Amino acid sequence: MPCRATARPTSSVVTVSTDDGEAGCDGNVLARIARRETGLLLFGMTPPRRSSTSEDRQRIADVTLERLMELDLDGLVLYDIAEEADRNAHERPFPYLPTIDPADFHADHLAAWTKPVIIYRCVGKYASTDIETWLLDQDPANVGTVFVGASSRSAPVLTDLSSAQALWSKVRPELPLGGVAIPERHTARRQEHQRLIAKQTKGCSFFITQVVYDINAAKNLVSDYHYGCIEAGMDPVPIVFTLSVCGSIKTLEFLRWLGVDVPRWMENALAHAGDTLSESYDQCLATSHELATFCERLDMPYGFNVESVSNRKAEIETSVRLAAQLRPSRP
Repeated sequence: MPCRATARPTSSVVTVSTDDGEAGCDGNVLARIARRETGLLLFGMTPPRRSSTSEDRQRIADVTLERLMELDLDGLVLYDIAEEADRNAHERPFPYLPTIDPADFHADHLAAWTKPVIIYRCVGKYASTDIETWLLDQDPANVGTVFVGASSRSAPVLTDLSSAQALWSKVRPELPLGGVAIPERHTARRQEHQRLIAKQTKGCSFFITQVVYDINAAKNLVSDYHYGCIEAGMDPVPIVFTLSVCGSIKTLEFLRWLGVDVPRWMENALAHAGDTLSESYDQCLATSHELATFCERLDMPYGFNVESVSNRKAEIETSVRLAAQLRPSRP
């Protein structure tokens, strides 16, 4: 019988089952994405700073993998960071510190990681020839990618998103391609679901959201996307919701700077909590439970990506603890 993962929310834990109850199905997350399965669990991280030494980068990789090895993750997400100074006229809460290319970090320092990796590419940073070379060098069975466009229409780019998607379709269509979903943009314009459907017709087989703090915005996007697919005669692809703990009010300000909408009630809860990090952890668990329940009701394939971009040990360890709570049970 075919393998089908089904999320059954119990408290905040996502569980996975199969039709035949046996473990003989291909558990590779990229294969599961292709089958439009649900219950995916990813962990997202930012590569080390460009100013770091090779030894420091390897140490960071080793420590990170040691933390992640016991989580039974489906895959690792590596972010590609751009300055995005044109995103917001306000001063950036944290200074922009360039990081190494996530593809280089994967190739040079993550040999011990044996599961698939999804590598973000801010395509505007790269010439089309560089994107083509990278695509051709990847193993589609172990590497997927998410193409990210410019943060604004006025931003100078070497390759725009449409051109990068066309290049992928021409030279490496078997490499799993994902797209970014932004619930806040849907709240403002109510057109984000149409953008997802358009990206899907161009080859996207999954979407990863921006960090979710406004759960209603995420539910509205999922609902409109789900029914939009029905109207278009398409099957929806998995939407992976990004969750990220917040350890300080300054981190909260940075999330806002990035365009994440933090509802006033949640901002109050975090600001007045005796332990902001613990309160954030609890809110992330509650969000995961509500989104899982909502997606199950729609029979919508989904997953979670626990994002860890802080260099503070307490926030990293809390992110790992959150991922452990969302870990799928295996048959």
